[in-house]
This record gives sequence, structure tokens and C-alpha cells, in this order.
Amino acid sequence: MLINLSNHPASTWGEAQRAAARIYGEIEDWKFPLIPPEWDESQVADLAKTYAERIVRRLNEAGKGCHAVHVMGEMTFTCTLVRLLHQRGILCLASTSQRMVEEDPASGKKIAYFRFERFRPYPCLQALSF
Repeated sequence: MLINLSNHPASTWGEAQRAAARIYGEIEDWKFPLIPPEWDESQVADLAKTYAERIVRRLNEAGKGCHAVHVMGEMTFTCTLVRLLHQRGILCLASTSQRMVEEDPASGKKIAYFRFERFRPYPCLQALSF
């Protein structure tokens, strides 16, 4: 199972991204929570803990298999949630893409398109050194 925790439901993904996700089995969309800008880090951490508990429960319900969580959204929440999920041995993924920009010289407007390339695992913090 792949839990897609983002504001982009799998139904809006291109075929390449859906194909890359299929190795995890069923895709379950979860809407990314709204994180008010006035929240402090403890409020963000509390919400991340709530989500981590829900995710662990859901993956346990799904049974054995290759599970992952696609996490894309507000960075402090994402960082906290990924760290909590890594502590439980859960693979967390980010989607990567090529950014292509078309510019209209007459109007000066730019239109950006994103072409999915692959899922990239978030690094486990314990494995990093500086």
C-alpha cells in the first residue's frame, strides 16, 4: 500500500507516476492537513504525532507487504512526520519532477509544467553524518 499524503490525489497523477506507485500496491489518498502559519513547532509536532499514529494503524490493518508513505506538503510538518515514521521503520517518499517553463515574451507571463520523474526516499536522519 502507498498512502499518498499530499494535495494531489492519485487520480490527477500522470501514468508514469501511477506506474511507479504500483510497486507498493493500492494507493490510498489522504488530504494533506492545513498547517496554520501562526502555529508553533509544538502544535505542528502534535499534529504530526496524530498523523503518524493513524498511518501506523492503517498500515498495520493493511497487513504484510511493501508499504510506503508519499509525503509532500508544508515542510516543518513533513520533516516531523517523516522522522516519526522512520522511527517505526516506515519508508517515506517524495515525488521528483522536471520543471519546464514556457515564457510568453509578449506578456512576460511564465507557465511552469512539472513532469514526474521518480519517487525518492527521504533519507533516514540516523544514517546521515556531517
